[in-house]
Amino acid sequence: MLIRPQTTAPAQAPMLEPLAHGGELAAARRMFPAAPEPFIDLSTGINPQPYPLPALRSEIFARLPDRASIRALAAVAAAAYGAPSADHVAPAPGTQILLPHVAALVPPGRAAILRTTYAEHARAVTLAGHDVNEVADADGLAHADLAIVVNPNNPDGRVVDKATLLRIAKDLRLRDGILVVDESFADVAHGASLAGEVDRDNIVVLRSFGKFYGLAGLRLGFALAAPELINRIEAVLGPWAVAGPAIEIGKAALGDNEWRQQTLNRLAMDAKRLDGLLADAGLAVVGGTSLYRLAESSNATECFNRLGRAGILVRRFAEQPQWLRFGLPADETAWQRLSDALGLN
Repeated sequence: MLIRPQTTAPAQAPMLEPLAHGGELAAARRMFPAAPEPFIDLSTGINPQPYPLPALRSEIFARLPDRASIRALAAVAAAAYGAPSADHVAPAPGTQILLPHVAALVPPGRAAILRTTYAEHARAVTLAGHDVNEVADADGLAHADLAIVVNPNNPDGRVVDKATLLRIAKDLRLRDGILVVDESFADVAHGASLAGEVDRDNIVVLRSFGKFYGLAGLRLGFALAAPELINRIEAVLGPWAVAGPAIEIGKAALGDNEWRQQTLNRLAMDAKRLDGLLADAGLAVVGGTSLYRLAESSNATECFNRLGRAGILVRRFAEQPQWLRFGLPADETAWQRLSDALGLN
């Protein structure tokens, strides 16, 4: 049984609004107006315990960031992610802004996206003028002009091995195609990154800062690629693309290896704890990473509504109604509320 049966008749299910992305708390409150506050947002894959913000000088907020500071951030990011050098890194105000610009690195043609994945890639390549085809396996990517893989995948955590990705990149090079690998969750997937391979001239790796470091509102991300491609991306982004505070915080966080390792250990333990709760509630954990878990149930809609009425938002998927994605609770109060809402106490 997914959740323990109620002793009274359940409240009528609310009229559900489409939630195109996680984090839509305003929409959740409209859907569940009687839910207790504070609403607990488990609908994203963002680390709920963010990197501690360093003290920033007031002048950081008063001055435009200079080229030297951007280059310093690129150097720290190259070291953290394993890119060959700072020349292979383009800092940006989040990976989201990079999607259509990267898609425009090749002329409009055929774009292939390994499904089922983050829907914004399809929107971005369409904006860049490509015809979009979502393919079920990696072999279907090799015949495109632009191939996109989210690795690890969101929402199921699927990982395509490096040898396969490099083979696809080699095939794409025959017709001047580009392989884009979205590694937004690669911080928690040891050995999966292609960052060290971007010196090849047709691979672009996207890295998100906000998810692992828990600072999504900072809007910071990176494109990793050969210097010629980086120059083209930076030319489109223009000067001052990244805010001064984001530069300083990014440098501090990406260079903090001790915090990184402690966080990897904590996330792994919390993901295991979440798996246990979901299994006890009758949900089958079918994938994910240590930042989010993907569960499956024939009663997923009722579970979504039950959690919503308890003031807990999880991620659902219109195309896969049996799926729910759960982020990690931030503290013991949130863990207890989730356990209660799942009917485990």
